[in-house]
Amino acid sequence: MSSTLDRRLFLTSLLGAAAGVAGLSGCADGTAATSAKGASTAPLATEVPAGTSLKIASFQNAQELQFKLAKLPKLPFTVSNWLNIGAGPDVINAFRAKSLDLANNAGIPPIQAYYQGFDAKIVAINVTRKPNYLFATKPGSDIRSVADFEGKRLAFSQGQAQGVVLLRALKKAGLAYDDVTLVPLTSNQFLTALQSGQVDIAPLGNSQAPAYLQQYEAKGARTITTDVVDLLSLLWAPVSVLNDRAKAAAVAAYIPQWAQGQVWQYEHPDVWNKEFYVKTQNLTLPQAEAITALANKPLFPPSWDEAIAWEQETADLLAEGGFVKKFDVSPLFDHRFEHLAAEAVPAEYRK
Repeated sequence: MSSTLDRRLFLTSLLGAAAGVAGLSGCADGTAATSAKGASTAPLATEVPAGTSLKIASFQNAQELQFKLAKLPKLPFTVSNWLNIGAGPDVINAFRAKSLDLANNAGIPPIQAYYQGFDAKIVAINVTRKPNYLFATKPGSDIRSVADFEGKRLAFSQGQAQGVVLLRALKKAGLAYDDVTLVPLTSNQFLTALQSGQVDIAPLGNSQAPAYLQQYEAKGARTITTDVVDLLSLLWAPVSVLNDRAKAAAVAAYIPQWAQGQVWQYEHPDVWNKEFYVKTQNLTLPQAEAITALANKPLFPPSWDEAIAWEQETADLLAEGGFVKKFDVSPLFDHRFEHLAAEAVPAEYRK
């Protein structure tokens, strides 16, 4: 924001509804050991009890389609609902409403949930090494680089990956938060804000940029690439889910297939281009091929040390700007699940 007062008002507006939410606690098995945050430390069940079900996020139906195309083994539990939900704030709200049990997000939503007083844990990590986002300008803009962001209005979502990518880009360019105006929006509002001129710049996913440029490049819109990465793609779940012995076993059974699905998608770009980007996202085949050319090779680390360090750096960056209070991120990780993804994939996909 343009001033400390503005930032405080922004935070008050964004977090007011969640300020009084207490962290979840308790355990379905009353004999299970629990941590100070109420998360179970009991060993995971080796089998999923009959009748167990999970509600899993599948933004734009991508996860469900991936499992279908990869022809993975039948899951040992029922997916009672694949929810078309992806944005971090929406996922947190769905977790609170108990309409969602497991979601795939970047590193920042778990930080935001913790700051809002909601207890959830990270259960799987996929490390990304190449940028998943770039910056798009509004039509008619003269912005050519991140240095040109000074004095401009930037679309900013505090609770999503796009937000931290923007903050990292500003820091790398030597720009302070007060050198720009951060306009609080969620990522699903970014395109409309660009088109209307409400903002000068917005971070877009690599998959969004081709369609935006197709419509607005002739009117002076452009994209600006950087080498800023958002390191983590992760699975996470509410503590209430992980404290349920049956649901925790189902999460553990899901993680290997989640990892294998990522590998399948990476190894079959031609199928994914046609079945997902062309058939469901209405992109042309050349646009789809341009997106998959930028795809990250999935990497599942046997150890989460790097992921924890990255998550701490991200939380510290948000704290520096006054967006959250400084805290230790290590309680965000449930190490019972740490080895599962790496063990499920070939050695070349282990970080």
